[in-house]
Amino acid sequence: MASKDRILRQKEETRNSILDAAYAIVKEEGWEGLNMRKIADRIEYTAPIIYEYFSNKQAILEELTCKGFLRLMKNIKEAQLSQTDPALQLEAMWIAFWNFAFENKELYQVMYGVEMKCCTQPIVPDTETTYQLFFNTIAAVMENQHPSDADVKLKYFTFFSVIHGLISVNMIGNGLAATTNDQIFKDAVSAIIKSLYQVEIPS
Repeated sequence: MASKDRILRQKEETRNSILDAAYAIVKEEGWEGLNMRKIADRIEYTAPIIYEYFSNKQAILEELTCKGFLRLMKNIKEAQLSQTDPALQLEAMWIAFWNFAFENKELYQVMYGVEMKCCTQPIVPDTETTYQLFFNTIAAVMENQHPSDADVKLKYFTFFSVIHGLISVNMIGNGLAATTNDQIFKDAVSAIIKSLYQVEIPS
């Protein structure tokens, strides 16, 4: 039994080594520089061994995407729990989202398709999605307005469109100072949160 456990542990360690090597290459050369041969050379394995764990480069991208969303979820959840007021929770959560993007630029690129084709967000058993976390918190802020699911969904995508757009522009390069970009982000989040308290008059 101990031997079987050791083998499983070694397989998991090798799998993680492959992923770590892949991400290290990406941070040095970008996603376009990643291939199976470079990964094998980095960890001093033969290419066939890499293929025993991942069938192709796409499988590695999907695994890294999964890890990225789990890390992002953890950060957003921690931000949410750091506050008790729903509006402050929402602000903290989007700050965590923003910080994650720039602290993990390459992961964010593959997760959300910035200058490359993104991988579909994986379904991870027994975890919420980032969308669900934001949806529930927005709904809590708008509680007194008794919003429909469609209303809450619209507000989420308003947030996401603005913030993801700002992140993407920053990553591609907009020539603005970091302090300016941070202020634009803070102003946008603040304005959208304020809009959640406003009751719209039907036209």
